[in-house]
Amino acid sequence: MKAALVAAIAFAFLPISELHAQTTPTVKGFWQETDDQGNVGAWFYFSQKDGVYIGRLVKSFPKPGEPHYSVCSKCQDERKNARMLGLTIVSGMKRDGLKYTDGSILDPRDGSIYHAEMELSQDGQELSVRGYIGIPLLGQTQVWKRLPDDTIAAADIPKEVLAKPKQRDGDAE
Repeated sequence: MKAALVAAIAFAFLPISELHAQTTPTVKGFWQETDDQGNVGAWFYFSQKDGVYIGRLVKSFPKPGEPHYSVCSKCQDERKNARMLGLTIVSGMKRDGLKYTDGSILDPRDGSIYHAEMELSQDGQELSVRGYIGIPLLGQTQVWKRLPDDTIAAADIPKEVLAKPKQRDGDAE
């Protein structure tokens, strides 16, 4: 009797937990990165495979007089000299509700790779992206804005973005 009551209570709450999981926003989709002065720097597309999220560069907006990089010449790993468009910038992110942890973020300007964590706003429209060395206290946070799903026409999305990412040693991608 006691086991039946516990099972009935658990079963009663199952639809609520499933509904919550379905309505909790995820990072999947297009995002816009801006600097502290409000200048748009880049657009990213986040996808998920096997519970791991990655963000790839889909469009860049160099400032006047700033060099436009077509390949990641400063990268030190398998991304060295890879095309910038479609390049995985954010990798290895594991989701826990609105938080994403255990990831890394690449600065393609100098090839540096930082630890990273992210947090999605409750409404799913803002993404706090923090890159750091060692501990999160020693880092920098940017707030990215969600873009509409039709921001880039499917034909204009770099094919590398839609391709399955190559698995790197230590990554669960």
